[in-house]
Amino acid sequence: MEFPCSSNRAGASTELSVCSSPSSSYSFSLSEFDQPFTEQQLQAIEAIEAAYQATTAKRRRENEVSCVSPDSGRRLPRSVSSLQSPHSSPLSPCRVTSKMRFPALKFDGRIVYSRTASEVDRASRELAKKINSMRKGMDQITIGFDIEWKPTFRRGVPPGKAAVMQLCLDHSQCHVMHIIHSGIPRSLQALLEDDTLSKAGVGIVNDAMKVFKDYNVSIKAVDEISNLANQKLAGVPKKWSLGSLTEALISKELPKPSKIRLGNWEVAVLSKEQLHYAATDAFASWYLHEILKGFPDPQKAADSEGDEEPICVMPQ
Repeated sequence: MEFPCSSNRAGASTELSVCSSPSSSYSFSLSEFDQPFTEQQLQAIEAIEAAYQATTAKRRRENEVSCVSPDSGRRLPRSVSSLQSPHSSPLSPCRVTSKMRFPALKFDGRIVYSRTASEVDRASRELAKKINSMRKGMDQITIGFDIEWKPTFRRGVPPGKAAVMQLCLDHSQCHVMHIIHSGIPRSLQALLEDDTLSKAGVGIVNDAMKVFKDYNVSIKAVDEISNLANQKLAGVPKKWSLGSLTEALISKELPKPSKIRLGNWEVAVLSKEQLHYAATDAFASWYLHEILKGFPDPQKAADSEGDEEPICVMPQ
């Protein structure tokens, strides 16, 4: 069963689909989509959000770079820097301050939401079919990966199991699977354990460990985007977040509203806001990985420049 999300025809064309069997039918009141927070939870969220904002501001200050003279400092290879505008590039050596504000990154494709075992199984089979059709013309296929879980606000209480899994293969479609209700069927497990299918994300090793702990499924061929960024962008290695990479590479802001990020991902049905949040994270992982993959390796570029033979000019 499919239903369109609120049509923001003014700019976005995102469509939400529920992968349900033809015989099933869902009807929910607005109150069922968003579970209200208690006053204690709201206070805890606000405290966590304040700490998060302080940490983010500190990271931005640490990531600021000053202008370097033409003869000093480490730069990107010319093949990379030539693609960037000197006035708008976040990769420019000139100072970028934390006061800058970028437009929000939005996923405008189709969000496929599945929440039962049969729905997740069917979505996984369709995704596998699409991946197999792409293998003919591509050496390596990468899928954006992320998970969400319900946080805890009480000391000593462990967080919930991985509740939502997001997989994004391209601009057109992202899958949001409510695995806290469906579990991980064999078809999805086969995708996750496929060592020829690269899964890209920031902090993906920790996500993979959590999935293994919660569901005894081993995710193979994980690709940490932060490591790839340090390899391709050169300079002093950084511990990139998905948000900081989004700003650095495409001058967009990755929205992280606390009431969604720290909300209840184990609800019976995800809200439209949760679906957009989850899909956008997986899309950002895939998209940024594709951008970085297209950058030349600075070390190889430097080696090739060093191998060029000098031009000899004979005296007159």
